Order: sequence, then structure tokens, then C-alpha cells
Amino acid sequence: MAAALLAAGQAAAQAPPAVTPTGTGMPPAAAVTLGAHTLLAQSEGFGTDPAVTAPIATRPGGSALIVFNGGYAGNAAPPVDSYANRWTRLGRVTYGNGYDGFDVKAYVALRARGGPGHTVSFAKRANAAGEISVPFVEVRNAGRLQDVAQNYPAAGLVLTSGSVTTTGPATLVALWWGDGAVTRMTATPNNGFTVIDRFLMLPDNSGVQCAVAFRQVDAAGTYNVSWIGAPIQGAILWLLAFQS
Repeated sequence: MAAALLAAGQAAAQAPPAVTPTGTGMPPAAAVTLGAHTLLAQSEGFGTDPAVTAPIATRPGGSALIVFNGGYAGNAAPPVDSYANRWTRLGRVTYGNGYDGFDVKAYVALRARGGPGHTVSFAKRANAAGEISVPFVEVRNAGRLQDVAQNYPAAGLVLTSGSVTTTGPATLVALWWGDGAVTRMTATPNNGFTVIDRFLMLPDNSGVQCAVAFRQVDAAGTYNVSWIGAPIQGAILWLLAFQS
């Protein structure tokens, strides 16, 4: 028995030490993932000032927040949220159909504060009753916005976004903003994206059409998304990649 115990002890001594998955002695970071989300849509003539999203329950910390303002350019004041986060505008201002009266603006807040009853509002200084659409999305455990793509393809049946590149697991968030003078439409993404919010069945008095989709990816790579829409129209497209 003594010989057996000695052999076991020698084998244990020769075994490689256990390491954590990160190899740093620290537990691995929590995985980035989609969090709470909502979409405010006010139709033409029935808007309010300010435009305030429905409340959602975000994490107390560690999340990235995205909010867009699509509508009258004069109603594009910076966002204000109920947890007093600092917002940074992304990309360039894009005018719908080349008309400078309407635009889409994007904002992000990294390492955001959050909690229950979280809302975002936009002051509507030019046209309080005017149409506006405001997607508000949380990405949990997102330490950085790894990449972002913005483009505006001409009208077509299939519209393809720009590409984003990730260095590891990521949450991808895609937005479609149609520019057609239509009230009933479809917009369906490919490449494994799932729609989470949409405003595609507009009232007769008009609104700002919008769809939001996401995809979870497990590995580094370069990704895009194509939207198949009917009737044919152009669309302002965004694709954002968040990592932990």
C-alpha cells in the first residue's frame, strides 16, 4: 500500500497545475448578451414633447446602451435618460431620401448606470406633434463598442449593411430605417439575425418605419446583414458589434 501511495503522490506532483479558462488566475468575464429593449413610435400629428420611451429594467452596471432618434431633424436634441448617463453620438447624420428635414441619429452610453424604470427621452423643439421612432437597446456585459458600420444603399429588394469585425464573442445589433412613402411593409434580416422590435405597419397619418435585430456570435470574424424588404425602398442601415 505504501508503494501505491508513493506512486500516486509522484503522479500528482508531475501533473500540470490547473488554470482558469482565461489563464490569468481570474474567473472568465461574463458573456456579452442582449438585454432589455423597447421601441417608441409616435405617428405624425400625435407626438408629444418630450418623446419618452416605455420603461425597461436595465442592469445596475456593466451594460452598453444604444438609442436612436429617427424623425424631424429639428427634434434631434441629445438624449436624456432617467439614470443620467453620458451619451456619445455615433457616425454621421444621415438624411432620409436626401431631404434635410428628416434624419436618423445614433447614440451610445458605455459602462452605463441602470435599474428599474429606465427611460430615455428626446426634447422635440421644432415639432412636438411630429412623428418619431426611438429604439432603446441594452447590451449586457459589454465593455466596448468593437466596431460599427453605417450605410445608405439605394432602393432595392435586398439591402446589405456594411461589415463589422470582432475579435471574439460579440452581440451584434442591426437597424433598418426605410425611406419609402409607404405605410405597410416587411423587412426581414438574414445571416442569423432575429428581429426584436419593429414599426412596419404604420397608420395612415404616417410614421417613421424602423426594425431592430440582433445576433449573438461566438467567435472572431467579419459579419454583415442583408434585409429583404417589400415594397422596394431604400433604407438607412446600421450594424454595431459589442464585446465584453
